[in-house]
Amino acid sequence: MVASPPLPPGRHVELRGRGRTFVREANGPPGAPALLLLHGWTVNADINWFSSFTALSRHFRVVAMDFRGHGRGIRSRRFRLDDCADDAAALVEVLGLGPVVAVGYSMGGALAQLLWLRHPGSVAGLVLCATSRVFAEAKGERRYFSALGALALVSRAAPAPVRRWAVSRLDRRPADDCSLDAWLAEELHRNDWTAVLEAAAALGRFDSSPWTGEIDVPTSVVVTTDDRSVLPRRQLALADSIPGATVHRVDGGHHSCVVDPDRFVPVLVEACRAAAQPRPAPAPAPG
Repeated sequence: MVASPPLPPGRHVELRGRGRTFVREANGPPGAPALLLLHGWTVNADINWFSSFTALSRHFRVVAMDFRGHGRGIRSRRFRLDDCADDAAALVEVLGLGPVVAVGYSMGGALAQLLWLRHPGSVAGLVLCATSRVFAEAKGERRYFSALGALALVSRAAPAPVRRWAVSRLDRRPADDCSLDAWLAEELHRNDWTAVLEAAAALGRFDSSPWTGEIDVPTSVVVTTDDRSVLPRRQLALADSIPGATVHRVDGGHHSCVVDPDRFVPVLVEACRAAAQPRPAPAPAPG
């Protein structure tokens, strides 16, 4: 059996009328603000946040969920970012979290933005990590995301045994391997890869630039300064577009949350603490 890293307790949660997802929860100090952790594309909550749970739970109540098609998230006939944002809002309601600080990584950052747009009453603050307002600006990027969407259509049309065979080709670890790499491979094997491909196409169409200037909650932007997947200039453009957003830099690449937690996690904690502080009330108009 593959050994997993230390993780908080997990359970399945039924979202009324939507389906069943999987969450992990760490209670944190009494009365602590709640964080809702939103993972990136292709991974699940465990992979994205396993190195962050302990440090965050010293200051916050922490809840992390698997999104549609990822890990043990809801299985559905199609993947839409809006549906994932609505799932997150439903989870906030079902667990009675009240408004949360939504912490999104890469694709999860897009979902955090959509959660604020579609369900502003569910969001007290935002922490946007290694993410952007848009993921496909250049022609080559648009072609890449469109191609993944086309593969999703092929995958949907393929018989189930063919899909299972294709996914099995991804799993090449030795049966007795108990390393972290083996655990990561086992977790990735939980994905519905057709939905993951559809998620890529949806991410390629995402564009929050028309409305990020309206975000009115405390916001921290965690910039991974050596990122080749979401370019730092795009991360900084996101921060510049949000009134009052603070910038928190991590000297690392797109996968820093997994491969370089000693650098990433302290900055994440700092960013979450900043976003959990209420904005000061505006000064009264003179006269």
